[in-house]
Amino acid sequence: MPALAHRPGEPLHQAATRVIEAAAALDGRHESVLNAVQRAQRLLEGVGRGEVGRAQVSYVLLRTALPELGDVLAQQDRAYSQLVESMSDYRRLLPSPEPAQRATNKSHGLGQKTMPGRDDDWAVAGERGLVALEAVAAGGVRFRRTAIGEDPYISREKAQRQDPAVWPQTVQRLVADGLLHQDTTENVYRPGQLLSLTTQGEAALRDARATTTRVSAALGRTTTQTQSGALADSAAVPVARTSLASFRSR
Repeated sequence: MPALAHRPGEPLHQAATRVIEAAAALDGRHESVLNAVQRAQRLLEGVGRGEVGRAQVSYVLLRTALPELGDVLAQQDRAYSQLVESMSDYRRLLPSPEPAQRATNKSHGLGQKTMPGRDDDWAVAGERGLVALEAVAAGGVRFRRTAIGEDPYISREKAQRQDPAVWPQTVQRLVADGLLHQDTTENVYRPGQLLSLTTQGEAALRDARATTTRVSAALGRTTTQTQSGALADSAAVPVARTSLASFRSR
């Protein structure tokens, strides 16, 4: 988010600057994690090759390397949380979308009721809400987080290569709206928390499918009428020419 898009001194400029600084800090922490991991890996190379003498030295050095790795991982987590917080502050300061844009973000009745203070209508814009409900209805969809960084993602047991992606932000929005249930009794890392449709979600999916069917049928009728009209026009041309030729011969 470029801070130059706003004049210095404006709240949005200050918020964007904090986002940039937080992102740079997270990059630095990530670099520290990689360096700590590489140092620990070098210490264990001798152990992996079965070099007993070197292994004793490696174990001693590893006692200091592991606490260092834990410290930099904790710093990375704090930097990530700071970035998320600063991005949320920036988004809260952004102007509300125009009415036409808000109408575009509505999809088949999914996510049309925005809770006060929410700014995630984009997560259910277009077909995203419907795609997520369809995937969950098929079964085997889980909400998961990465072990490092806590980044959310969606795993699907029955996904095909051509299937559209399900966004974790879309799932979070549908859970908040009461359309999906997330089994929080399961580990969010492995195997992940299984998602299922609530009663409200089943009703929303039925409505969405019915709407899609009606739109497809209407488009089909329009196409058929257009093609029929074109055929009728093409048939009328030779008839008109024949009548004109007959009139001239008289």
